[in-house]
Amino acid sequence: MTNRSTSTILKAAFALAVGVVTIWSFEVPDAEGFQFPALARIFFWHFPCPMIATTLLFLGAWFSYRYIKTGDLKADVRAIASMELGYLFCILTMLTGIVFSQAQWGSWWQNDPRQTSFLMVLLIYAAYFALRTALADEHRRAANSAIYALSALLPVLFLIFVFPRLPQVQSFHPNTSIMGGQIKGPYAYVVTAVLALVTVLTVWLYRLRVKVGLLELLVEDKNDGLETAGGHTPAAPVVRPVRVSRDR
Repeated sequence: MTNRSTSTILKAAFALAVGVVTIWSFEVPDAEGFQFPALARIFFWHFPCPMIATTLLFLGAWFSYRYIKTGDLKADVRAIASMELGYLFCILTMLTGIVFSQAQWGSWWQNDPRQTSFLMVLLIYAAYFALRTALADEHRRAANSAIYALSALLPVLFLIFVFPRLPQVQSFHPNTSIMGGQIKGPYAYVVTAVLALVTVLTVWLYRLRVKVGLLELLVEDKNDGLETAGGHTPAAPVVRPVRVSRDR
């Protein structure tokens, strides 16, 4: 069996698993504690998003540190791959959370501490991508964005893990329903299955993005080598003395 046929079989199996889990998510009994249990099933897909987003953002910070330490652009490729996917899952977290908010509390946006803190995380990493876009030189772009990613890590940790859990902060977020075991049985099985599927999809997308980034890096290196070998580098101007005579 060739690698291509194996890859095709794996993709087909994954698509089948997604279909089965999606159908299963509509067949399980309603969980307790939701005003509109049918609409609240968006929770199945909302739950994995912040977990994976946070993991990817930490991974991006780690590879940013690796670039600062080694100066290897391959580390920058892995950092930007992690950051891009992490930002995608941040957006999915916001969108699915807004849908859940409407289904559970009757409002798309409530200024809930978790909503506002995650919105600030989105803005912090939007500035990261703006910084990368503004710099043309690849090493300068990688160095500045790596420093920014590491500098942003502490406030992001505070916004995600500390601020929403402060005693004086009141949130509607249903973390207590999960920790208290209200989501159990088939409902919990579906949540676990969706988390596993989204994790597999994330790993595949990450590997694909890194492969594309490394190929782009290889092409740039070859183009630079061809320009140097072809003599396209402009030569330094030659200045010759000129004698000026003046008639008397």
